[in-house]
Amino acid sequence: MYTRLSEVPELGSWSSTVSAVHYNHVQVALKRLGNEIRLQIPKLKHLDLILQKDAWIIVDRVLNDIPVTAWCDFKTHHRSNLHEPIVCTIRNYHAAAGMVRTRTIEAMELMLGELLEEGSEVQNASILSFKNPDKTKDNE
Repeated sequence: MYTRLSEVPELGSWSSTVSAVHYNHVQVALKRLGNEIRLQIPKLKHLDLILQKDAWIIVDRVLNDIPVTAWCDFKTHHRSNLHEPIVCTIRNYHAAAGMVRTRTIEAMELMLGELLEEGSEVQNASILSFKNPDKTKDNE
């Protein structure tokens, strides 16, 4: 579990929102694939995205996983819908963090889609037929 967000001083933080589609996709992936998912961000050679239930953190793996930026403090208590954006806090730990956020979210969507598709293949699946009790009574 990544815990360095409180250990490294942040340059700034502000309230923002995350698309419900992205948030829901991450939550499904975490339930199916494990409590923490680490993705290498394509074309950003030394950056990884760590997905946890309570935070999404972009880290620089070359610099001992120091955080670059993070989405955290998701406001999901008493959530009564699945389509409205989720309020969260964005924390910046690097001056150029804004330049990688959008690309990271786009890459995350593609990679999670692939991981979930791979994980959904069920081997030796079969369909069970259920007998209708009303039809069996009529046939007797």
